[in-house]
Amino acid sequence: MKQKILFRTLENITSKKFNSTKEMLHEVLQQIVSNKEIHVSGGRIWQLDSTNSCYKLLFQTGNVQRIEDNFALPLGDYPIFEHISKERTILADETNHVLIKKGIFKYSASGVGSKIKLNNKFYYQYLLALNSDSIDEELRDVLNVVATVLTSKMRESHEKRSRQNLLANIDKARELQRSILPEHELKFNNYEVFGVTIPSEIIGGDYFDYLKIGDDEERVGIIVGDAASKGLSAAAEAMYISGAIRMASTFQMKISPMMFRLNNLINKIFSDDKFTSLFYGELSTDKKGLFLYANAGHNPPLYFTAKQKGITYLEPTGPLLGPAPNSRFETDSLNFDCGDLLVIYSDGIVEAANHNFDFYGEERLEKIIFNNFKLSPREIVYKILEDVEIFSTRDSKYQDDKTVVVIKKKEADGTG
Repeated sequence: MKQKILFRTLENITSKKFNSTKEMLHEVLQQIVSNKEIHVSGGRIWQLDSTNSCYKLLFQTGNVQRIEDNFALPLGDYPIFEHISKERTILADETNHVLIKKGIFKYSASGVGSKIKLNNKFYYQYLLALNSDSIDEELRDVLNVVATVLTSKMRESHEKRSRQNLLANIDKARELQRSILPEHELKFNNYEVFGVTIPSEIIGGDYFDYLKIGDDEERVGIIVGDAASKGLSAAAEAMYISGAIRMASTFQMKISPMMFRLNNLINKIFSDDKFTSLFYGELSTDKKGLFLYANAGHNPPLYFTAKQKGITYLEPTGPLLGPAPNSRFETDSLNFDCGDLLVIYSDGIVEAANHNFDFYGEERLEKIIFNNFKLSPREIVYKILEDVEIFSTRDSKYQDDKTVVVIKKKEADGTG
């Protein structure tokens, strides 16, 4: 199950009204286990009992052998619990003889909620554990997304109860965000680039940037990102990440190591409920039109080839930035030919909804590209935004920040 789809599914579940955190956790666990696309057979939620220095079983569900209610796992028997506070998600062999008798030989556990300090060590409030026939990296990615969304919702609920009026600071934040956004248009070698960001609120978490790399300026980096939260916190995260990438570009790092270090930095600096998707690509003066890129859980950009009149999607080459340290990111490539174009966009485009709660979707976006590929990047961007605006309902709860960046290689005669 794709991470962005999983994230949206969880967002819909956790957006319901719950009487307590435990009720929300119970509902999410049941929905995960019953979702056939996630491929888990059962799961458990454990709650930290700081008084008795253990994790107690809160509830369990699925097609698994039942564990005794209030079963406890002493912290001293599981040194790996300490690693969960650092790594977020752990895949390991089971050592508890009672659980082994229940047929649990391997386990996957992820930390949820705030971290609590006990005896100079940190432990999460809750642990989410899932049973699956495949305890692998795919399950780790699922757990990371689930744990991040749940932690975000728990913190959001807490902030609503204690939030004070921040309107006095919003204008300053808006001006600061505007100051880091680039000019819409960029011309580089035989390429034209045009981008626009439209926040759903006064300030937002979408961002894009153009970076000239190195003193010889033979490469240009193109960034499009989407911080998962909204408003002030999303804008702060977006500004930080944009600044971090700008700094990294001065060292002319290769893409994969840069993404690796950026992910670790975000994981370390931001709280557990913050993450972002990011697409980063580099144009160059290469005669064959080489374009190197990495996609960290972002919506797959659409690459249109002028000769074949075909569209391919640039799928993620790594996970979302932030949930887990030491994640790996691959670099992929394509070769721009004359007239080819790349459309990079955020959730707010394809997930804009109409009054029937239908999403705009990739198919409508493809149609706009097919009908307008001969136009300039500026014209294509505004054609997309206009079509999304006509399709969508302004007051829909699915409205999100909207970002579109179009890259096009000029035709041989120099026209768009």
